[in-house]
Amino acid sequence: MTVMPEHPEAALADLRSIGAHPDHWYPVAWSRELKAGKTFATGFAGEPIVLVRALDGPVFALEDRCAHRQVPLSKGVVDGCSIRCCYHGWRYDDSGRCIDVPYLGKGKLPNGVRCYPCFERDGIIFVWPGLAPTADPPERIGAAADPAYRTRRFGKVVQCHYTFMHENLMDMNHQVLHRRTTGKVAPRYLGSRSGRGWIEVDYSFSRPDQKPPLGEAVIVGALRGRARTARDLMTVRTEYPYQTLRMWTRGEQPVLSVWLGYTPVDAAQHRNRTFVVLSVRRPKIPGLLDLAWPVLAWFTSRVFAEDCEIVEMEQAAYDAQGADWNREVFPPIRELRKLLRECGEPS
Repeated sequence: MTVMPEHPEAALADLRSIGAHPDHWYPVAWSRELKAGKTFATGFAGEPIVLVRALDGPVFALEDRCAHRQVPLSKGVVDGCSIRCCYHGWRYDDSGRCIDVPYLGKGKLPNGVRCYPCFERDGIIFVWPGLAPTADPPERIGAAADPAYRTRRFGKVVQCHYTFMHENLMDMNHQVLHRRTTGKVAPRYLGSRSGRGWIEVDYSFSRPDQKPPLGEAVIVGALRGRARTARDLMTVRTEYPYQTLRMWTRGEQPVLSVWLGYTPVDAAQHRNRTFVVLSVRRPKIPGLLDLAWPVLAWFTSRVFAEDCEIVEMEQAAYDAQGADWNREVFPPIRELRKLLRECGEPS
């Protein structure tokens, strides 16, 4: 019989059973996924949500099931600033109120469906899955709105609990994972800071082989094959429930700014949809970044794919063992885990 080994967190609540707290703004779709006059099916932690983009109004979000027969409203038809169910034609406005049943009088209309607070910014649509919002929407999503940067937006559904994603990004000691993509990179931990609902960690990097791959060279503004001699500082921050990564080589503005959001998909929260907004500062030479953009896109996609593959392995190990056997020794990650427990929602 296999026995779970003891570890420092054995007496604490299982982090992988801590749900993402619903009282926050969560990304649920890219703006490009929701066309004018159309619907988009999404959700949060097993709760189905339909996004609707009216032809003459803002995006709104409703529970994705008709109050009548429970079929998805996302299969319905957008009708002005309302949506009509595909089955019997029940119609709901942007507040979720039922405003028309074709075969009933106006005085006999049934109850409607739940409406989710919703907003759209910098190419992402967010909803508030919890009770009435207690926080304003984020003012900005990374550097996406800054014309000094060029931004790419990408992501996928990752088969793991969202906490694995937080740990992966914050712990830069895992660079051996990317050895075939980034070559020899040696991270050095510089220190960390934390407060209520946030923690951030600083790293510097050295490259023994002095040969950054082209994708990395584009980001830091170096030429391929040349050693980097400028200041090299990376700060990774979890400000619940989001993460950011910023990297400086010189000056006050980061050369790289990354914003990430992790939205649980299923009720068990063993899958999450990861949203990545990656912005690279434009160099002084006009057009240089645009010319190199395909290489940078390939490079960042490959690094992201390697990270997704490894965290899915972590989830598979957790599922097989039936518990969290993680023997975490890196102090900032142990502090991060404490934060995620405190901010999350126990099952």
